Amino acid sequence: MYIFIIICLTIIFSPTDISASGAFPVDSDHMYLIGKNRSYILKDGESLIELARTYDTGYNEIMDANKHIDPWVPGKGTEVVIPTSWLIPELIENSIIINLAELRLYYFFSVQESRFIKTYPIGIGRQGFNTPTGTYRITLKIRDPIWKVPEASRKEDPDLPLYVHPGPDNPLGSHWLQLSLDSYGIHGTNRPYGIGRRVSQGCIRLYPEDIKDLFSYVAVGTPVKIISEPVKVGMHGDKIYIEIHNSDMVESELIATVIKKLHGKHLLKHVNTALMIKSIKSATGLPALISN
Repeated sequence: MYIFIIICLTIIFSPTDISASGAFPVDSDHMYLIGKNRSYILKDGESLIELARTYDTGYNEIMDANKHIDPWVPGKGTEVVIPTSWLIPELIENSIIINLAELRLYYFFSVQESRFIKTYPIGIGRQGFNTPTGTYRITLKIRDPIWKVPEASRKEDPDLPLYVHPGPDNPLGSHWLQLSLDSYGIHGTNRPYGIGRRVSQGCIRLYPEDIKDLFSYVAVGTPVKIISEPVKVGMHGDKIYIEIHNSDMVESELIATVIKKLHGKHLLKHVNTALMIKSIKSATGLPALISN
């Protein structure tokens, strides 16, 4: 959670005023799988943390997809899974959905008669500063915010100033999207390695390049739904997929949650139980096929 001061307001554009560069098209209301995972052979000196930002994934995503690999010294020649496919949590027209459990933001928008999705990895509130769930909206767009340092931060570090002006030391980054929830917002960061982690004081952080992109699309008034769902299920074509993220749930709770979600979408009778259990046990965060 941050307190900020407006330094400069941007001109607000509707999403229909811009192109859909870098977005996934939505072809139907029953489309739930977007993107495609990739593989990458590491070069000498490369780390998973660097790869995460290169491919616009979070620390959590690339770690969960490559649990057998040392994130800092993985070794030259190691094959890495780049987790760049996702099941959509739900489709809500012209809205932002933030799933805290997977540390990822989805933005649904339209350009003329076509619908699109953009998605970004995020950092969220750490323990004691949990990002709240609920339904909100964007109330303000700010370029170059000034950070008024919260009292909690000054208690942790008494050397912090009262205010941090725009620049490389500002933890709000270059852009701020104010939520209709006092002192909470979606913003950039001066510590990009925190994306994909629970490190903030409650706000939602994006990579510097991602917040600039999202900022250019989102209009004031855009609804924002914040959820925390470690289990997602959906279809792609005639195949059923599941996506499991790390959570506090024990295996029996996960299985019960998966069955409930599948039953709610009338998919349970088409599921291969062995594939479902295997996916739940592995919890890679990757969409996994669970039907024949």
